[in-house]
Amino acid sequence: MNHYREIEGLPISLISERYKLDTGFTPVNPNIKIEGKKTGTTTVGIVGADFVLLAADQQATMGSVVADEEAQKIYSITDFVGLTIAGGVGDALTLIRFLKAQAALYEVERGTKITPKAVASLLSNVLNGNRYYPFIFAPIIGGVNNAPELYEVDPFGGVSEKKKYAVTGSGSDFAISTLDSEYKEGLERDIALDLGVKAVMSAKNRDIYTGGKTITVVIVDKKGYRQLDAKEIEKAIGKVKINFAKSAKF
Repeated sequence: MNHYREIEGLPISLISERYKLDTGFTPVNPNIKIEGKKTGTTTVGIVGADFVLLAADQQATMGSVVADEEAQKIYSITDFVGLTIAGGVGDALTLIRFLKAQAALYEVERGTKITPKAVASLLSNVLNGNRYYPFIFAPIIGGVNNAPELYEVDPFGGVSEKKKYAVTGSGSDFAISTLDSEYKEGLERDIALDLGVKAVMSAKNRDIYTGGKTITVVIVDKKGYRQLDAKEIEKAIGKVKINFAKSAKF
């Protein structure tokens, strides 16, 4: 059963009833124990001059097994809002479907597109409403309203607006070190692309749960949501590898 109530026009509380399992056993068969599996990823958001760049690796892990090398980790919510996923895939996809549906409903009811801030607030309400049995989901939300906007949301509904960059996932320590040392305000797209790719590659080099065949990169600006093609990504990866090689010589 779905439970919704309206606060200032936005639905909050539960998407669906979720069982709270204190024992670790399934409600269907109490003799089957659910065993947790380690997962990981690295996703990055960067605020540019007039755009937001989102980047992510493509490896999906399940414990010590690489489950997928071409996993999708960046999704569009509207033509001007995108998000990255970190956490449980099932939880992430459930919430993405919900956000897309609510964003479409918002546009029909109000005659205008939902803003990145409103998407972050809506998701925050849903996650906080489930805080006692949380969704394992920690996204970066990026998009453009009058200016670029970037937010981190934690599994309990905490929202943090980021003026420069954001990082989530198991490879965060490695990626954020790159961003700390090389980010500059007002980045142009080519430079932001190289920096986003370098941040994810820094994590791929050191974090065993970050990997995949290549890197996914999306740019959201006043023209809309656009995923960069493979040629653009490979060109940026090539430039980063050359710089890594030069640095290794010293």
